[in-house]
Amino acid sequence: MSVPLRVVPSSDGIDLLAAERAARVFLTALGVPTDAGSTEDTPRRMAAAYAELLSPRSFELTTFGNDEGYDELVLARDIPVRSVCEHHMLPFTGVAHVGYLPGERILGLSKLARVVELFAHRPQVQERLTTQVAGWLQTQLNPRGVGVVIEAEHLCMTLRGVRSAGTATITSTLLGTLREDARSRAEFLSLTTSQPAGGRGR
Repeated sequence: MSVPLRVVPSSDGIDLLAAERAARVFLTALGVPTDAGSTEDTPRRMAAAYAELLSPRSFELTTFGNDEGYDELVLARDIPVRSVCEHHMLPFTGVAHVGYLPGERILGLSKLARVVELFAHRPQVQERLTTQVAGWLQTQLNPRGVGVVIEAEHLCMTLRGVRSAGTATITSTLLGTLREDARSRAEFLSLTTSQPAGGRGR
């Protein structure tokens, strides 16, 4: 029997009209005209784009009894990650590899991607995002172990500052057996790092 948990992220604090006004002031202060035909609607589009980036969708976290007693690794690779660096409010994008060793319950596979989105659609740093996804799954699912690896490219690093285009940042969090047991840890990491970043299925 499934046990659904309705996850409804808060949308409090989003005021699109105020964001549009602020975007117009911001762009004008940077010398970007917003009264020309091609940019007249840019503040509205800019506000809407950031609202979308910062607003995860609601979903039901559905788990099922592990009736077959499955005790091997369950892994979803190459889950798209889209988030916003909280230091510069520039996007970072990449992929997440999320796995767990089931306990008494197993999870609908699509929900792993939903959990990544839940924590990615907010101002973030990649290290925190990685630990939040792992910690939330550990709490909600109570598995024997959880592993999360995120590979991402940060526009705050590639478009400004050092301007190091193509640089990938990799972070990982391992909990439970995937952290404590060397064999399980090696299996998980080999499945998530066996191919170069960007080379999986592309």
